[in-house]
Amino acid sequence: MKKTLSRRARLATGGAVLAAVAAGTFGTVAANASAPEAAQDSAVSAAPAAAAGKRDTTTSTHLTVDAATEAARAALKAAEKEGQRVTVAVVDRNGNTILTMRGDGAGPQSYESAERKAYTAVSWNAPTSELEGRLENAPNLKDIPGTLFLGGGVPVTAGKAPIAGIGVAGAPSGTLDEKLARAGAAALN
Repeated sequence: MKKTLSRRARLATGGAVLAAVAAGTFGTVAANASAPEAAQDSAVSAAPAAAAGKRDTTTSTHLTVDAATEAARAALKAAEKEGQRVTVAVVDRNGNTILTMRGDGAGPQSYESAERKAYTAVSWNAPTSELEGRLENAPNLKDIPGTLFLGGGVPVTAGKAPIAGIGVAGAPSGTLDEKLARAGAAALN
């Protein structure tokens, strides 16, 4: 004869089994999680920190956010005087964007173009209008990711080394974009 449990007894039994399984699982996880931590602590304290010598490191100069903002505002102000709606981007020595300012009414394509012009200028430490000519002898340069070989990007240097790039996009010509980028760079002197 088979004995059936009441609904209340089945729930109580199921809950107890579930609690036992959970306690065993979580206890195992907690024990395993703490074991590597203890081993790691002893490994870390056993290994001394390595110190790099002067010949193993370099120091670089970077444009501050305040300076980048000043340059971008100067370029936007110059654009306003010319009646142009542009975007200005400033990147650091490594090509990372410090800031981008999209002027009122600037086209949607100008945002990425300004960043790419700034990146290109700092990468080659040359105005992008100058770099356009290099495409005749090396057309594959345009295939380098993140670059744009159109006038409108200028490098910012310190001691002849590039520390930033300013890119402007949105004016009807690269020549005018570059004139505005130069106005931004001039604000830094």
